[in-house]
Amino acid sequence: MNERVPQNVSQEASQEALARVVREHAGRLAASLVSLLGDFSAAEDLVQDAIETALRRWPADGVPERPDAWLFTVARRRGLDVLRRESNYRAKLARLTWPEPASRDDRLRLIFTCCHPALSRSAQIALTLRVVCGLSAAQIAAAFVVPESTVAQRITRAKRKIGEAGIPCRIPAEEDLPRRLGEVLAVIYLLFNEGYLSSTPERAQARDLVDDAEWLAALLANLMPKEPEVTGLLALIRLHRARGAARFDEQGRLVLLADQDRGLWDRQAIAEASALLVRAARAHHRPGPYQLQAAIVACHAEAGSFADTDWAQILVLYDMLLYLAPSPVARLHRAIAVRYTQGARAALAELKDLGDTLERYPLFHATRAELLRDLGHREEARRADERALELTANPAQQELLERRLLSWD
Repeated sequence: MNERVPQNVSQEASQEALARVVREHAGRLAASLVSLLGDFSAAEDLVQDAIETALRRWPADGVPERPDAWLFTVARRRGLDVLRRESNYRAKLARLTWPEPASRDDRLRLIFTCCHPALSRSAQIALTLRVVCGLSAAQIAAAFVVPESTVAQRITRAKRKIGEAGIPCRIPAEEDLPRRLGEVLAVIYLLFNEGYLSSTPERAQARDLVDDAEWLAALLANLMPKEPEVTGLLALIRLHRARGAARFDEQGRLVLLADQDRGLWDRQAIAEASALLVRAARAHHRPGPYQLQAAIVACHAEAGSFADTDWAQILVLYDMLLYLAPSPVARLHRAIAVRYTQGARAALAELKDLGDTLERYPLFHATRAELLRDLGHREEARRADERALELTANPAQQELLERRLLSWD
């Protein structure tokens, strides 16, 4: 066991440290244990037992200098206790070492396991985000825009189904890859979104999750080079990352796209990601949702200024996206393009029948507030901003909305 930090820490501090370790290491530890044991439920139980032990002991004993190794040691010891009668498992656990991290290829295998066709699509994505990527049920609920209890039920049912069906932890045979691809891409996409703008109050963004999403997308692109949607997702992630240096100011405040210093954008990365997208489109002639989203981001990234944005082209791309993959969130983003091509009144009309579906989605209310303000409806706009502030937990979004509300006074 590692040497500990000498002073005691508060319950809040230990929980924050544990949350950070879980984000960074629980997914890799779970992937390593599943790969080694071949038992999905046992592996996650070991990780959860280690987390619960840390919650009990860290406030009194102090946070270990190597908390990831601490978690591993507790999981391994617990595994030996629980599985002592299973000689094969015991031998495998005895060979497992740390601090060498689990291979990210292990994580990709675990993603395909979670995305087995025996599970529903919603369960596949929720389970993968929980077990492989270490996201909490609250984070996943925010990504899905559904209640947290719904996510918890999906995860429980999925774990039970994997155990009952004896689903193996492996990347499928080549002929089975295409029908499992959609769910895997969705998981990587939602992982990136959570890292790009966090749904929790702990931090505005999570670069480690963004790093993992890009790495997994690149790994998948190497595995499936003839799948243009894989390339599209990789290009999408890289285009977003190319403007990362301008998204927050020196005080950590969120900077909206219209106000960003485009001189801070990585123009070479933008050009390379755009070229990647063009090559995929020309080689395969199979447009899909991720390619279209990447093309929309490329339109923004390639514009010399916000005023130079080709909103007409963006509107066409959103129409294509809605044809291939209709969703209320895509309709919301299309309404933003309508604002810049047809005006705020037309854009507001686009939002009329989205209120029920996106009632708990903060961007819906923030967008509606901007449109109402454009039209001079100050009180209604203020109420929309207040509702957006109630719904978001991201500290940077909260600060931005608070500034906007103060501007009404």
